[in-house]
Amino acid sequence: MAETAAQGAVEGGTGQASPGKQPRTARGRETLRRLLDAAAAEFGERGFHEASISGITRRAGTALGSFYTYFDSKEAIFGALVRDMSEAVARAAAAEISPGSTGLTREREALSGFLGFAREHKEIYRIIDEAEFAAPASYRAHYEGTAARIARRFDESVASGAMAPGDNEVRAWAVMGMNVFLGLRFGVWGEERSVADVAAEAERLLRDGAGVRL
Repeated sequence: MAETAAQGAVEGGTGQASPGKQPRTARGRETLRRLLDAAAAEFGERGFHEASISGITRRAGTALGSFYTYFDSKEAIFGALVRDMSEAVARAAAAEISPGSTGLTREREALSGFLGFAREHKEIYRIIDEAEFAAPASYRAHYEGTAARIARRFDESVASGAMAPGDNEVRAWAVMGMNVFLGLRFGVWGEERSVADVAAEAERLLRDGAGVRL
């Protein structure tokens, strides 16, 4: 199941080979894409330590030599995969945002995009979690990059008057944490609630808070 889910998970991404090994032809880019998709399946099913380069190339339908054409090691492709999937998450969220959307409506739409992605590509949680130890630089870059995107959206919304002023860095990390765990609960562990309902409840929390109004 993870292999099916992983295929195309990061379609549209450029991928990132090891230094000096970036593909220069369309065929090379296609091979790199197959290797990254296969790595998502291999790491998603088996975890970093149990996964193997031979398992990745077998899933990709490529020769072992093709792997080393683009990557130096299992660690190298894992780090590249984390960066690749981080880009895919950003594209999925952006794709759900309506033209001209701003403020908390835009955040609801972005969350809907992420929840949909998490349901289709459940393996991302295992991969990102293992990256804390297997690829710490990529792990940190994933969360810092995500928080920076949210903070930029908040900055724009404050400037347009769609959100009240505040510490948008703190706000961004708080919202990202909420989104991560909503994706775990309603994307990976269960799908009994609709994406629209979950995102709408999150929007209400951000808009109205949870305190009793006196």
